[in-house]
Amino acid sequence: MKNTLLVPTLRELINSGNLSDIHEFCESCHPAEVAELISPLSPEEVWEVLNTVDLPLRAEIFSHLEGEFQVDVISTLKRKDAVPLFTEMPPDDRADLFKRMPEEKRERLMPALAQAEREDIRRLASYEEGTAGAVMTSDYAFLTPDLTASEAVERLRQVAPDKETIYYAYVVNEKRKLMGFVSLKDLILAQKNARIADIMNEDVIFARVYDDQEDAARKIQKYDLIALPVINGGDALVGIITHDDAIDIITQEHTEDMEKFMAIAGSHESAGYLRISAWSHFKNRSVWVVALAGLGLVSGFIVQNYQSLLLQFAILAAFMPMLAASGGNTGSQSATLVIRALALKEISFRDIFRILAKETQVALMLGMLLGFLAYGRVVIFGGGDMLPQGASLSMIGFAVAAALSLQVISATLIGALLPMIVARFKLDPALVASPALSSVVDITGLLIFFSMARLILAL
Repeated sequence: MKNTLLVPTLRELINSGNLSDIHEFCESCHPAEVAELISPLSPEEVWEVLNTVDLPLRAEIFSHLEGEFQVDVISTLKRKDAVPLFTEMPPDDRADLFKRMPEEKRERLMPALAQAEREDIRRLASYEEGTAGAVMTSDYAFLTPDLTASEAVERLRQVAPDKETIYYAYVVNEKRKLMGFVSLKDLILAQKNARIADIMNEDVIFARVYDDQEDAARKIQKYDLIALPVINGGDALVGIITHDDAIDIITQEHTEDMEKFMAIAGSHESAGYLRISAWSHFKNRSVWVVALAGLGLVSGFIVQNYQSLLLQFAILAAFMPMLAASGGNTGSQSATLVIRALALKEISFRDIFRILAKETQVALMLGMLLGFLAYGRVVIFGGGDMLPQGASLSMIGFAVAAALSLQVISATLIGALLPMIVARFKLDPALVASPALSSVVDITGLLIFFSMARLILAL
């Protein structure tokens, strides 16, 4: 949890020039904790804090700041301060920051970087956002198949300080084609003179640079990997995605799905809530709110069209909230389960008939249960309502129960069917969930409700 009480103390230390206490604070906490605690400060104040520690720790703390705030901080720095910080960052974080920076800031910074770093940034930044190539790092350890186990351990010992992980070392040939991998455990347990070609595992789980980043992250999750190699079209190893990046990807995708699920537009960046302006929140939320409000007018027209029925049977109005809530709840449940299964690749469009068959069974049971409860509610507690001549509570109860049961069945099937159709057209199924689905279900529910009432009550 963010310790907001520390922020005034930090500001006081900055203003008084007490650098030793700030340095001790940065050294005593994990870099991620330091980044979280200093994030409420201004970019200038954050740099004052970062400037009290050595460059490696400074870059590590900076890498844990939110992406947009990194841009704010580095934009305030002189080039002589920004270049070392930029250079020391992990390659994938550096490329992400580069893509976020305004064009003029990039042009000012790039000429001051070493050629190898410039090429690495351009290569990592060239991949389309959302792909495995866009989130991979070029900090990986590789070996050649002709090395012995003892030579490989010595090689890893030399390169370890500059690599993000050395637990997996990937075996490549002279053209960098991925041939297999060995773990650090394999090398330690192997005979010293054993060749890498003999002890390597050739069954490599990998991703390609243009694979979806979520698919790559799911592979790491499914196979309990520490890192996942990424290859290009020629099967050459070009980077790896580490488990911590996979967690970030899954978190980002979850954020995007949740926001789409609640009809929130925008870029769905995982930036802090307080760092997003009220105007941005308004823009992201207003489009769907207005669209769904317009769709809600259709429900109003339906009610208006059946107002004579409501005047004769005022008791029907008492069940309209139950109808809307039951339809929305069952439809959202069905949609949530289907969207999750689609996201995890458990189902696809070819399973649509099996899915509809299963949801129909569930809907029939739910419909009968809720219909029975609605009928009991009308018959037992509806005695005080005025009824037209010739009408009975049993007739009204049957009409309400039948309409509610049909509403639950239709809402459940709509909730399952819409995400499948949207996924078929290569769109995000979350787009049709929650508010959008509820609005559609409300319209169909009202039509079913009034149609059944008119039919059964013979009006």
